[in-house]
Amino acid sequence: MIPTDRLHVVTGGPGSGKTTLIEALAAAGIATSPEVGRAVIKEQLATGGTALPWGDELAFAEEMLVRDVAAQRAALASGRVTMMDRGVPDVVGFLRVSNLPVPPHIDAAAHEVRYNARVFIAPFWAEIYAHDAERKQSPELAEATQAAMVETYRSYGYVLVELPRVGVAERVAFVRAAIGA
Repeated sequence: MIPTDRLHVVTGGPGSGKTTLIEALAAAGIATSPEVGRAVIKEQLATGGTALPWGDELAFAEEMLVRDVAAQRAALASGRVTMMDRGVPDVVGFLRVSNLPVPPHIDAAAHEVRYNARVFIAPFWAEIYAHDAERKQSPELAEATQAAMVETYRSYGYVLVELPRVGVAERVAFVRAAIGA
């Protein structure tokens, strides 16, 4: 088995500062992997596709799964400590918050495609939540998504480390101290 301890996931609901944190960590020289869901949404909007969280939710989940698996493999191949903006269990969490059944192959992938046992969770943060072209969820759905991610990651055996509601520089320092980077 390939050690996955150097792959660190940041998860949570939309608009909780995950992407901002990942971008700041990248600027600090830490390897990162961007959120695949946002990339899928941008591509689907550009091409008139329907694999969207407000369209064909199962197709969206399947596309995220393929890309999350590829992102995990690429991060492993890099040999570097890498911060991942979400991971395969997020696909399960998305399906759960969408009240859709989790197909067996997605559940199996969440068991098999692993990351560091400690996962950073960005709590819902109403003061920074904002809509944009790819983020159309209500604050209530964003908060429900964060709760679903907590439940989902725990169900796959991960230990959650809540990110503090502080500025970006303080969050970067918190994460760097936690991962020893």
